[in-house]
Amino acid sequence: MASRLKEIYKNEICKAMMEKFGYTNPMQIPRIEKVVVNMGVGEAKDNAKVLESAMAEIELITGQKPVATRAKKSVANFKIREGMPIGAKVTLRGDKMLYFVDKLVNITLPRVRDFRGVSKNSFDGRGNYALGIKEQLIFPEIDYDKVDAVRGMDIVFVTTAKTDEEARELLRLYGMPFMK
Repeated sequence: MASRLKEIYKNEICKAMMEKFGYTNPMQIPRIEKVVVNMGVGEAKDNAKVLESAMAEIELITGQKPVATRAKKSVANFKIREGMPIGAKVTLRGDKMLYFVDKLVNITLPRVRDFRGVSKNSFDGRGNYALGIKEQLIFPEIDYDKVDAVRGMDIVFVTTAKTDEEARELLRLYGMPFMK
């Protein structure tokens, strides 16, 4: 699966990007560096089992063991102290990243009810794209009966693109279904 995406990148994506943006050297062509999947679990401060189940779900979805994220500062209003575990994240690179992108674009996103595409405006100005998902149930690996709570997650695509336009075209060529 990942090798098929590598071949598509080498052949079709590189050619299309060189034509559209006028790159002279193949090393100028942007690529996806990494994909970060993050799930914030605010309830983890009260119940450690919630964080464990969230980490298990992320591991099922990505195929890689997640790391617990900890609070950077103490916030009295949220009853959070510095260093408390409040979420989980995974950084995907290489073949696992390509496999995840392919699965996300071709299998997972089309399963969303009333799906019209992802937002074009979620770029950060430096060529990175953030995608928010409202529920983890859209992933085929998650068994609906074993889910204790519906949680959302953030998926961030970090690219080597210099501008948002380059990154948008790169993700479009990988098959990302942007809204019309």
